[in-house]
Amino acid sequence: MKHDNPDYSKLFKTMPVPRFIVHSQGDDVFVIIEANDLAHKYLNTNGESVNGREINECLDHENAQHFQQSFEVCVSKKIPVTIQTVPGVPGQLRVYGFYIYPVLNEAGEVDFIDVVGQMDVADQSILQRERDDAISLLTSIFDVSEIGIIVTDNDHHIVRVNESFIRTFGWKRDELVNEELTALVTPDERAHVKERYDEYVKNGGHSSGEMKIIRKDGAIANALFTTATMELSQSRRFQITTVMDITLRKQMEQSLRLAKEQADSSNRSKSLFLANMSHELRTPLNAIIGFSEMMIGETFGPLGHDKYKEYLTDVHASAEHLLGIINEVLDMSKIEAGRIELDEENVEIDLLLESVVRMLDSRAFGKNVKLELKCSENMPYMHADPRLLRQILINLIGNAVKFSKSGASVRIDAEAKINGSLVITVSDDGVGIPEDKIEQAMEPFGQVSDRADDAQHQGTGLGLPLAKAMVELHGGKLDIKSVLDEGTDIIISFPPDRIIEKTVS
Repeated sequence: MKHDNPDYSKLFKTMPVPRFIVHSQGDDVFVIIEANDLAHKYLNTNGESVNGREINECLDHENAQHFQQSFEVCVSKKIPVTIQTVPGVPGQLRVYGFYIYPVLNEAGEVDFIDVVGQMDVADQSILQRERDDAISLLTSIFDVSEIGIIVTDNDHHIVRVNESFIRTFGWKRDELVNEELTALVTPDERAHVKERYDEYVKNGGHSSGEMKIIRKDGAIANALFTTATMELSQSRRFQITTVMDITLRKQMEQSLRLAKEQADSSNRSKSLFLANMSHELRTPLNAIIGFSEMMIGETFGPLGHDKYKEYLTDVHASAEHLLGIINEVLDMSKIEAGRIELDEENVEIDLLLESVVRMLDSRAFGKNVKLELKCSENMPYMHADPRLLRQILINLIGNAVKFSKSGASVRIDAEAKINGSLVITVSDDGVGIPEDKIEQAMEPFGQVSDRADDAQHQGTGLGLPLAKAMVELHGGKLDIKSVLDEGTDIIISFPPDRIIEKTVS
């Protein structure tokens, strides 16, 4: 901006305050286009002109950033801005603040910014406005906070309380102001609160903890507090205490604690029941199975009638079925209680698979289902518990046979992967599992079919969960892929650290 009138130019140049004109070039770029003598001194340019320079080329980073932000507000809001600066900047010119005015063009946009310094220390309007703004801000925070706040003086008396505390605990403001803080806490805590309060006020610092507050209606609220000391003029000390009602949280904690105790008690009762069931049921069942086997084999002579032998066969099968259910329940209980320990050795997977397939072959033959076993060459050893590994395979292959249709096949594929893991897949073309019930099938006692024609397939619902738990005991993983009425693939994979390659002799 040029001043054609020499008198105005001289006036601008010799003004008793720093003044410079800034051009807004867009994109938050502001360039000084003219500065008077005191502005040059303030900007400490060592006699060099500041014309054409940006503000950050003339001041240290902190001051330059302060000006830059003020320019941006001035341009975006199109309003005057007042800033306070630190007196005694590099040019040794004591400037206490600047008035920043926007100069608009015909289109109403800011083209220039007129920056005028404030030299008179007696003019405290800038500082006062900033103090007022800070007080207003803090008052707003105090009033709108959702956390209760109490301000107390050196004698424990409440001098101020916010709306949130009043709303939360039911007291009126007039009932609290000038009352002692200890009157709000339960009698058993008053002496302790007073002692801590005196210590905080004397030594300063801050603390936090829990205390019990008396509500207006007489109820007791559990509260979480944080307190800090604030010192004002004339060594006056106040205590600022934030208070949050945590009664509901404490009640929930108590409920969870009671629920856990009840669950632990139920688990102990279940363990006792299962231990009794193990003795009271398995012992007579073993006797029924043993004696029925002797009678079926006619160890002590003929039964006298073929129908007796038929009935005994049913008795024997039913007893074995019941014993199998009891064993599954007991195994599941032990796994859940973490009482199963692996008795590990190096197992030949291919031989184990062949023995399980032979064991289940008669069951499959009775349903007209064919078992097809396929193992990759040079199957490795696996460091595992052979009893649990056998149980896993019996459960999975037995399930596949049970849910297969007559004339179908059950395929068992075992493969040692390149990454060193071992994967065994059991596939059938049976009834399948609905996608939304696969997760349910993995839960203990989970039944996935409600159809009456599937009643013959229902069991305890422990086969898959047991197999999954036993696989995971070995660090493995069990996955199910199934399509309703088309079949199911169950994939179990064991990690490389359990697989041991066979040495070729």
